[in-house]
Amino acid sequence: MSKKQDRTVSKREDGTWVNKRNDSDRATSLHKTQGDAIDAAKDNLRKQGGGEVTIMGRDGKIRDKDTVPPGNDPNPPKDKK
Repeated sequence: MSKKQDRTVSKREDGTWVNKRNDSDRATSLHKTQGDAIDAAKDNLRKQGGGEVTIMGRDGKIRDKDTVPPGNDPNPPKDKK
């Protein structure tokens, strides 16, 4: 179950990358690169007390998920990236 501050990073049709809260209709911020959008989403989560960032690839499928402390990761990875 996602918390209200959890975020998703995805690509729009115009080529920009979106940092958006999961419970919001509007983007929090727009970025030229996926990396910039991910950094912004993680920074937002740090300020809001942690949570999870879902990163979508160019094809629209989930590419990665990352928990930002002090969020609770119910299934921590066995390997380290």
